[in-house]
Amino acid sequence: SYIDIGSINNKKQLLNTEENIIEADKAPSRARKVVKYGDILYSTVRPYLHNMCIIHKKFLHMPIASTGFAVLTCYTGVFNKYLFYYLMTPVFDSYVNSNENAKGVAYPAINDDRLYRAVIAIPPLAEQKRIVEKLEQILPYIDQYEKAWNKLEELNKRFPEDMKKSLLQYAIQGKLVEQRPEEGTAEELYKQIQEEKQRLIAEKKIKKEKPLPEITDEEKPFDIPDNWKWVRLGDIFQHNTGKALNSTNRNGTRLKYITTSNLYWNSFKLENLREMFFTDSEIEKYTVQNGDLLVCEGGDVGRAAIWKNDYDIRIQNHIHRLRAYYNVSTEFFYYLFYLYKHIGMIGGKGIGIKGLSSKAINVIIFPLPPLAEQKRIVEKLEQLLPLCERLK
Repeated sequence: SYIDIGSINNKKQLLNTEENIIEADKAPSRARKVVKYGDILYSTVRPYLHNMCIIHKKFLHMPIASTGFAVLTCYTGVFNKYLFYYLMTPVFDSYVNSNENAKGVAYPAINDDRLYRAVIAIPPLAEQKRIVEKLEQILPYIDQYEKAWNKLEELNKRFPEDMKKSLLQYAIQGKLVEQRPEEGTAEELYKQIQEEKQRLIAEKKIKKEKPLPEITDEEKPFDIPDNWKWVRLGDIFQHNTGKALNSTNRNGTRLKYITTSNLYWNSFKLENLREMFFTDSEIEKYTVQNGDLLVCEGGDVGRAAIWKNDYDIRIQNHIHRLRAYYNVSTEFFYYLFYLYKHIGMIGGKGIGIKGLSSKAINVIIFPLPPLAEQKRIVEKLEQLLPLCERLK
């Protein structure tokens, strides 16, 4: 039964349950140290990894250890468990892992001569046993404390983002601010949006499109207030994607444009922008104006930002440009995208919308509050969300 360094669980300091049984004539040349019940195996190779254990079981065949171990058999008067715990102390670690003792770069190791020179403190045998008894009472609590602490640390780490999601969830369910009858209803706002949309179609400023499907009850992911309305994105926003890169087309004017790599959550990185040629009609079609909502189709699907600059810029394909037909709060819809993205309703695994083609983005359903309430929700979010960031 051959015991090598990998035979020990260095997190629990226990020998693997399965034996590595080999024929004697096939044993590694390093397999030459006989091991007995109660012996301590201490890895002299990279000793800071604590590949060590007490032999606590019988073997089917004679156990032989690699010379990568020091095999320690305690003299009478030395309790093996006491020595084992001593070998795990920071005091002993600092000795064996010192630059003087641990030689080598890739596999630092201490040789047997230096290991056996180590000085250790030995109390009377009865006290050794009492120390071990107390340690074995306390160590399980330390393990429990470590697990609880790690769990708490993970909760603390997630708390700001979870709080942010909770606030956004409350916001889009109509629970963050109160509803005010004097502000009207989303149905009234929706009719105004559709009237403006029809006016733009009549003036041939936009094309008439096929009506979007009715929203079914099965599609609605949660309840909303009575004065709100479920809508499809394509009924609220005029939408198009940017221009596909074509390095051979040199017609038009050479202009800068942004890609998904320039678009972050509600911000843009605009250094070293690329350029390509745009014709007059393409400039009109692919230009972003102040207040437009931009959403990634490729890469980090669903990532969104509002263009808040006085100058215009063009966009490449894989970015959707959303421009409201009528007066709505673009910031409110930005926060909707942020929540949908982070709860898996856009780009999620197994639920929601995994991609954002033009067809897919137009049919996404969103809750629509009255305009005044949209603005109050955004105002409240902009008061509270920075507090979440401070918790990070």
